[in-house]
Amino acid sequence: MATTPRTSTHEGQTPSAREILAQVWGFDDFRPMQDEAVNDVIAGRDSVVVLPTGGGKSLCYQVPALVREGMAVVVSPLISLMKDQVDALVSNGVAAALVNSTQSDEQKRETAARIRSGEIRLLYLAPERLLTNRTLDFLTTIPISFFAIDEAHCVSNWGHDFRPEYRGLRILKQRFPHASVHAFTATASERVREDIAGQLELRDPHILVGSFDRPNLTYRMLRRDNALRQIMSVVEQHPGESGIVYCITRKEVEQTSAALAAEGVSVRPYHAGLDDLTRHGNQEAFIREQVDVIVATVAFGMGIDKSNVRFVVHAGMPKSIEHYQQESGRAGRDGLPSQCTLLYNGGDLMTWKRILEMGDRSNFDEAMANVNSMAALCSGVQCRHAAIVNYFGQEFDVENCNACDVCLGELDMVEDPITLAQKILSNVVRLQERFGVAYNVKVLTGSRDQKITSAGHDQLSTHNLLGNESTANVRTWIEQLISQGFLERTGEFNVLRLTPPGRDLLRRQGTVTLTRAAPASAGRPSARSTADSWEGVDRGLFDLLRAKRSELATEQNVPAYIVFGDAVLRDLARLRPTSLAGLAQIRGIGERKLKEYGEIFLNEIDAYCQQHEVPRDMVIPQDHSLAAPAAAKPKSMKGAIAQREADACFAQGQSIEAVAAKMGRAQSTVRGYLNNYIRDANITDPSPWVSTQKTTAIEAAIHASEDGRLKPIFEAVEADQTIREPVGYDDIRIVVSCWQNRSDR
Repeated sequence: MATTPRTSTHEGQTPSAREILAQVWGFDDFRPMQDEAVNDVIAGRDSVVVLPTGGGKSLCYQVPALVREGMAVVVSPLISLMKDQVDALVSNGVAAALVNSTQSDEQKRETAARIRSGEIRLLYLAPERLLTNRTLDFLTTIPISFFAIDEAHCVSNWGHDFRPEYRGLRILKQRFPHASVHAFTATASERVREDIAGQLELRDPHILVGSFDRPNLTYRMLRRDNALRQIMSVVEQHPGESGIVYCITRKEVEQTSAALAAEGVSVRPYHAGLDDLTRHGNQEAFIREQVDVIVATVAFGMGIDKSNVRFVVHAGMPKSIEHYQQESGRAGRDGLPSQCTLLYNGGDLMTWKRILEMGDRSNFDEAMANVNSMAALCSGVQCRHAAIVNYFGQEFDVENCNACDVCLGELDMVEDPITLAQKILSNVVRLQERFGVAYNVKVLTGSRDQKITSAGHDQLSTHNLLGNESTANVRTWIEQLISQGFLERTGEFNVLRLTPPGRDLLRRQGTVTLTRAAPASAGRPSARSTADSWEGVDRGLFDLLRAKRSELATEQNVPAYIVFGDAVLRDLARLRPTSLAGLAQIRGIGERKLKEYGEIFLNEIDAYCQQHEVPRDMVIPQDHSLAAPAAAKPKSMKGAIAQREADACFAQGQSIEAVAAKMGRAQSTVRGYLNNYIRDANITDPSPWVSTQKTTAIEAAIHASEDGRLKPIFEAVEADQTIREPVGYDDIRIVVSCWQNRSDR
């Protein structure tokens, strides 16, 4: 039976939350923005939290549920997602449960009894079940700590996956006036965030928006010329690893799945046209690592909490950047490097137009605007990370992400783009701006199509002007001119028309970038990613531990990642500990999993290392050491200016809170600036940011860390009965950095 971890005896909320984070999940500290979200939930302040897929949204409500008194209720749209989260919580020793339509009456009565007894700390419900009078009446008899609404973009009609039943959740503030409500989503524009808060009738909500960037993902957007070959190029780069291939239509799913199977790929299809048993079975096979690849429509994904998806391929263009950010974000949820490849051509836009015309026409114009924005992203020449982040209204302060086809130099630049653009724009003018992309391509490449010859367009000076180029290249350049604002599609038939900047460019006024894609790069990892993530890992031992994980997961009927994630297995195969104490130092191994799996995995490591005579207890990598993790060095002028502004404030002894308020930045960002300042300015006195009492206790506990980790210091300070102030990992990092600067002098 799952147990409920006890909170810290210290006064204050953050230390208790961090203690639970370390005890239950085995993490030393929260990710950026998580700490603020956790504090809001603990404090009982309504909130809207937007964190990218893989950003750790679930911990933002799971940790507070173990800090606050009462039971937390989590609203989730899919049974499979609820089950996976409950399984993961129970495996970590947390008392969690769900109620859904697949359970028997006896199972539901048993869960109700556990709730009444106060045993359950987190209860997962679908919105439809929660909003029944019977459920609401039952919950009013239970001490409710708060409500967490997952996939909250479903609340908004402006969101990318609106669900009417989510609108009914506004009743929560009426029926449970003393319980706070917290909305969580991976993707929401400012308008959607405001709509969520309004629809749920949240009271003075704190709206937190994390960075939309996923630096561990490498993006590539390639013109589709041989989809199967391009998809196989990606799959072959990830043998035995999990991946998702998205297709626009069910027919394409079936054809692609069959073609991959014929190539020897372990693959299953998934779409709404399959019967429930087959669809569910295929999804379970993928989650439990019985197959490597799932080929699916966008119906697949929201209910997937699989952390070790190493690649996502879109065989066709998604219908919005919001959808693409969420779907591609299913790769690399564990933070390890992963690949996202998008294959597109001009026909995708028309496919989406036909699909949208068959649906609800009330939002057709906005939906097509979203499709056009996605098309512009595909054919654009801006850094993919920057383009996605900018779309969501955020700044991207890194000049070269080193993780997309643009920044990796995989796009061949046209040597004289203005002259080439003039040829294309001139053709549009000579066709009197009355035709679409496909027709312009035909004229420019010299087609003798009857429609062209009968219209006399084969007599134009621009006919066959680009006859030595492929139609794919010419189409790409037209789309790039559209994405850069020199051409626009107009009217019902998407006729091309020059914009004012386009007319200026026709007179060689302005600048333009045109490229040729390099399709062979489809599956190649980024230069910075894969080597670093595998550095020091014994691949043979990793494969052995992965097989043991799969065996244990099968025995327990849970997904493999619930036993241990890939990041944990890589650290085990990298460090090769000889004891449970060494195992406990690995990030992601909490107390329950250490007790349940520790000896099992140590035995596997022992046997392998003895057989292969490899060394044990390897040194902790530098990024796990006592040195404070610095914020990424800002490479752009804007980022450098922000760091200098923060430095000036810190030099005056201003607090993190004061600097954050002055600069309008999140405290987590400002902490990164402080780490940089302490390191670069060689600061030795932590007193402006950490009290004397805390500093004394931390410095006295530094000797507790022999392997360069912060956790032993934290635990030593926790055991110090003389200190009355709560000490967090941020305090420890600051003090240790200053202490090291003194030691280095």
